[in-house]
Amino acid sequence: MFIWRTLRGEWQGIVVDPVRQLLRRGLKGVSLAFVAAFGVIFFHALAQNPTGAVIVRDIGGVQGDLPLWLALVRTPISLYVPALDLPVWAGITQLFLAFALAELALGRARTLAVAYATTLAGTLTVRVMLLIGPGCGGIGLRPEIGQVLDTGPSAAVVGLFTYLAVVRRAPVVFVLTGGSMVWESIVKPNLAGREHLVAVATAVVLGVVHELRHKRPTVTALLPEFKAEQPVRAETRCPSPR
Repeated sequence: MFIWRTLRGEWQGIVVDPVRQLLRRGLKGVSLAFVAAFGVIFFHALAQNPTGAVIVRDIGGVQGDLPLWLALVRTPISLYVPALDLPVWAGITQLFLAFALAELALGRARTLAVAYATTLAGTLTVRVMLLIGPGCGGIGLRPEIGQVLDTGPSAAVVGLFTYLAVVRRAPVVFVLTGGSMVWESIVKPNLAGREHLVAVATAVVLGVVHELRHKRPTVTALLPEFKAEQPVRAETRCPSPR
């Protein structure tokens, strides 16, 4: 049955394989997830007093009206700075799970690359929307949105789940992540909702590109087989004139 095969394959790729990797590698296999979770806890605790809040904002606060170079410098740290309007402790569970599954299934380097790429895509898209301005089919943003603090790991979490769903062919996970982001942007249209949609789109593109590069045979890979299948032609000689 198609539905049963799909669910079984999804369970195998998203849950069983990462758990096997965890049993084989131990807790060091999810070290990136621990770092991400403790990073959010650290910056949340630091921001509880006025001096710490200023420090956190200066090193990890990203806004749409910041100079581009400064936004690029702060973006990696902004992943660990929790958003002010979201519950921190509820989000840490999602953060740890997303980074743990991705690290076990994709490896540390690709997990970091996807998390940063999806977050950066959202940050840069906001700047483009601010340049467009309001009144352009709802795409542009008002100038005052550029002063809104734009931090948190939610875009990276959504991006990692979406990327995993694409490369592991998990439609249920994709609907729960990408579909929920579409619903969120409709019910509560805000800056975070737009960035989450951008993160989903970026993760889908990255996942599709990865699949095309690693699944499609290249011309050079087919050359030996192609040459082997060519019939050996007998050498023909023109009859010499008598």
